[in-house]
Amino acid sequence: QVQLVESGGGLVQPGGSLRLSCAASGIFASIYVMGWYRQAPGKQRELVATITSGGSTNYADSVKGRFTISRDNAKKAVYLQMNSLKPEDTAVYYCNFQRNSLGYWGQGTQVTVSS
Repeated sequence: QVQLVESGGGLVQPGGSLRLSCAASGIFASIYVMGWYRQAPGKQRELVATITSGGSTNYADSVKGRFTISRDNAKKAVYLQMNSLKPEDTAVYYCNFQRNSLGYWGQGTQVTVSS
């Protein structure tokens, strides 16, 4: 059974940093594109960042320069380092492992940025 477990969310002040982790089990992780998505109350889910098996990254304009996505295939994990956090970054963050049309999702972790 495939399972993605997220951790690292919490409450931080504006300008602070947070690192999200997502560890998978039951899959061959190296073949997947890994990514992070987020959903704020009343808004649609949006893509935050993705990283391919070869390490190619893509970021939403709103987080570019502040967030860094990375992966560790041996650990079957994807990470999101978030710096210079803003209140508008507040959302539930979901990790995603995607291979063509097949995708798996983490349970979500709450990130709240507030002073």
